Amino acid sequence: MSSVPPASMPSVTSDETKPKKLGGYDFYKEVLGSPKYIVAPMVDQSELAWRRLSRRYGAQLIYTPMINAKMWADDTHKNYRTANFDIASGEEGDPAIDRPLIIQFCANDPEKLLASAKMLEGHCDAVDINLGCPQDIAKKGRYGAFLMDDWDLVFRLINILHTNLSVPVTAKFRVFPTVEKTVEYAKMLERAGAQILTCHGRLREQRGQYAGLADWSKIKAVKEAVSVPVFANGNILFQSDIEECLRATGADGVMSAEGQLYNAALFAGLSASSPSSTTSTSAPTTTAHPPPEIQHPPHVDLALEYLSIVQSLKTRTAVSAVKGHLFKLMRPALSRETDLRELLGKVKIGGKDADVSYDGGALQPYVDICLEMKKRMERDTIDASGKTIEELTTIDKATGLRVLPHWLAQPYFRPPPPPMPAKREKVQKPKTEALGTPDPIKAATVPAKRSISETELTADVEKLNEGLVSVVTGIDGGGFESERAGKNAKPKLEPGFIQEGVGVSLVGV
Repeated sequence: MSSVPPASMPSVTSDETKPKKLGGYDFYKEVLGSPKYIVAPMVDQSELAWRRLSRRYGAQLIYTPMINAKMWADDTHKNYRTANFDIASGEEGDPAIDRPLIIQFCANDPEKLLASAKMLEGHCDAVDINLGCPQDIAKKGRYGAFLMDDWDLVFRLINILHTNLSVPVTAKFRVFPTVEKTVEYAKMLERAGAQILTCHGRLREQRGQYAGLADWSKIKAVKEAVSVPVFANGNILFQSDIEECLRATGADGVMSAEGQLYNAALFAGLSASSPSSTTSTSAPTTTAHPPPEIQHPPHVDLALEYLSIVQSLKTRTAVSAVKGHLFKLMRPALSRETDLRELLGKVKIGGKDADVSYDGGALQPYVDICLEMKKRMERDTIDASGKTIEELTTIDKATGLRVLPHWLAQPYFRPPPPPMPAKREKVQKPKTEALGTPDPIKAATVPAKRSISETELTADVEKLNEGLVSVVTGIDGGGFESERAGKNAKPKLEPGFIQEGVGVSLVGV
């Protein structure tokens, strides 16, 4: 016979003692505040300091950099934990300064994912699962977009968090070649328990120089097929793209990665309000855009403001993150002021990619470079006095997109990608060995590389998160990618632009 606990000792598992966990549109509205302008999860780039800056310029919801659940669950990786979410400092996830916030994990083991998420659920508003990373490191680690073929595992990853966490679970994923399969996948994610879906409108194969454009029509199909909020990801360069995306997809919000990294003011001046009901797919009403000087402030001012935030925090900001942000923010001018570009690339603080305390003026070399850049940009602004921003704006011949004066924050875009190379058909080798004769082709073949051990893979992930083995190769908002590379690999951007030590990695996956 089951015993009944005394009245003076109520059960701690009673439904009455559990706080109500909201889901879907109730969660989207009441907890998150109906956000429309969202900053993507970006390894080494959506860190606390950048989140603080982004919120000052209109971002309404931000995701943390991707955290590897397997590594976080391992007690021996204490440095990894501190570097990726510093609980001890008390600032990350602080309701007063760092909310709303969604923490993103990558994983392929439901139990380890749950163990990691349970440790951080009290420091965020939701936990997101990365189902969109297309990089080689994700393929070897079997996470991100390389789980798209294992729907059963994906279901279990989402469902175990949905069932056991005190906060909702969300998911960010890429599309399939067909609308039908994309929609079925999204509906499966919803059945598993995902309370918000972020749909990146690119295929798993669309990365690096072949990133191309995101397919908004597939995002629209997902939005119409599910009953939970949907965020659209991809093709966001200017503020005008935000409204166009919302209109084309019917999405509840727009997520940006690279577009926002090059211009932290991407969302500045936009209306903070959302429609009272976002469950319909009706197009949003047209809104007036803020003036150009709000949308595109001087990039060096953003850089100096970011450095000031880094200096003010107890939470340590990785050197690779600082340098990466400065290179991207000031890119329009660094391509001209090559001496400053070289100086910025050579700055070393506390060793390569070290997390250091900035007390005692460790950031001063960066500040000095930015102040010199400010003087030069003010000089150029005076030289152009009497002309409006519109009059100074040109059109890029390769893309047809606007290029603003070089002293203003603006997106970086690349020429349209070349056609993807056709897959080479495998040639069937003659089975001569069956006749007892060694196959001369096989005998002359170099043996395959040995398999990578779990220890080596863990080390690779640690290096990846330190920004040591990645180079920028992507395109625009939501499609900003990277590829693992050796220490001598060169960035696939314009020659000489990114110097050693920038450490940009896996943003917008």
